Amino acid sequence: MKTFADPGQARHTPRFFLIRGEVKPNYEIPARAAALEAALHRMGLPPTTAPAATRAQMETLHSRDYLDFLETCVAEWQALPSKGPEVVANMHATADALANGGRCPQTVVGKVAWYTADNACPIGPGTWEASIGAAGVALAAAAEAAQGRSAYALCRPPGHHAYAARAGGHCYINNAALAAQALRDAGAAKVAVIDIDSHHGNGTQGLFWNRGDVLTVSVHGDPNRYYPFFTGHAEETGAGEGAGFNLNLPLAFGTADDGWIAAVQHGIDTAKRFGAEALVVSLGFDASKDEPLNALSVTEDGFARAGALLGGLKLPAAIVQEGGYNVDVIGTLLERFLTAWGNA
Repeated sequence: MKTFADPGQARHTPRFFLIRGEVKPNYEIPARAAALEAALHRMGLPPTTAPAATRAQMETLHSRDYLDFLETCVAEWQALPSKGPEVVANMHATADALANGGRCPQTVVGKVAWYTADNACPIGPGTWEASIGAAGVALAAAAEAAQGRSAYALCRPPGHHAYAARAGGHCYINNAALAAQALRDAGAAKVAVIDIDSHHGNGTQGLFWNRGDVLTVSVHGDPNRYYPFFTGHAEETGAGEGAGFNLNLPLAFGTADDGWIAAVQHGIDTAKRFGAEALVVSLGFDASKDEPLNALSVTEDGFARAGALLGGLKLPAAIVQEGGYNVDVIGTLLERFLTAWGNA
């Protein structure tokens, strides 16, 4: 299996993180990627550096104005007379405002309120470069999958919370969604995205909500109690041509290996019925029992079982890294997952 990474990820060093009214250090740090890359070297799978995604590639799913914002907002922010070290919103565009004709402001303070869903996506001097690098890593893995193989994309920052024109939850560009779109463009008639990060893949759901050519499946903690809170419920199944092609499998807090694996198997069975010709796996390790903000209680063995089940589909696949924030364990979890995948 080929693996891909982008050394430029280390330039993205977010600091701000707000949780339960307290400002704390951000969990999405360069050490995450370093731990995962070390695991790849231990496995004899050193990553290849992938080229950054182009604007044309990203504009297959993301709006031009949003990409312009991500590329230029740091310079605009730094020109303010008084500001913090990172681009962080004072507020966010609400559903009420959007429903009543709300529109994007012209100042950077207003634009960050418009283009971000929460405060977990601060934008710093290296964020744009790291984000297009991560997108390029996912696209490189998709190119391998388009040739009938499987590949792993060490994407940082992650992507599954990013919508067409809104960042959130540590995510700026939706890497997995771009990989799915690239596989469609390469000729796969039907692509399945199976997201096993512990948080609902709300951005991926939103990007394919009205489409019947990409099945989106998400296995995650109950959104009544867990980020992203507003979406991820079982009754969300898509609309228009996408009706019936979105599957959410929310799990109760504390769900451990057997319940989690049963949900992953449900997603796999759904992908088989869908007739998927290619697969994208949004691989998050934050379902681990050792995570700092864990909702689920999955063990190393659980991740190995998931790797065996997903690899057992025998579909060409792009495995795209999402969350997982305990740098002491995520390397081992990646080893267990990929080894089981390869042995399936």
